[in-house]
Amino acid sequence: MASIQVPLCSCFADKSIEHINALLDDKGASLSIDQANWSKEYPYKPLTWVYLARTDQKLLIKWHVVGVMLKAIYTHDGDAVFNDSCVEFFCKLPDSERYYNLEFNAIGTARCASRISRNESVEVFSEEQYKQIERYSSLGRRPFCEIDGQFVWDLCVAIPLPLLGIDNAHLPEYIEGNFYKCADDTSAKHYLSWSAIKTAQPDFHRPEFFGKIYF
Repeated sequence: MASIQVPLCSCFADKSIEHINALLDDKGASLSIDQANWSKEYPYKPLTWVYLARTDQKLLIKWHVVGVMLKAIYTHDGDAVFNDSCVEFFCKLPDSERYYNLEFNAIGTARCASRISRNESVEVFSEEQYKQIERYSSLGRRPFCEIDGQFVWDLCVAIPLPLLGIDNAHLPEYIEGNFYKCADDTSAKHYLSWSAIKTAQPDFHRPEFFGKIYF
């Protein structure tokens, strides 16, 4: 099972999300989203790294992506961002049946919910919850149709721990989770994960394959 330790970086507590993005490579723990679980059907593997840290109040995540295609047409939170060039974080408390899925396209548009399974007991985030997630994209926030070429881009987010069901005052030893890279409706369709998924078809909604994220 994949695992990682998230460092406490109190120095980020008063920093802007742009500043956090610039420093997280050096201050955070790193992992690679490199599991091409369905490589026969979807062999393309854009290089994708994640940098993690936390403050007392927030989980900080930065995705750094190097790829050959780029698309970001969705601009409203709740849209189907998984069809764009997309990065994702799913997580749950170890003793909870519910998990959280947080999905972002390359310009920071989000699609988030808590749920028991893909289609069971889904509670989508409210407008107020979306507003609490700070986001920075090196590409800016303007949408664009698919473009070819070699691209390098960052997406950095700061997520209040309570949005993930975590009590700031009583942190768990760890949470379970996975990090993903995908792009469903593009010419370079792909499905990559940090923790390996053993299913016949692409399916990120599988908590039984989550890794451990230690606090």
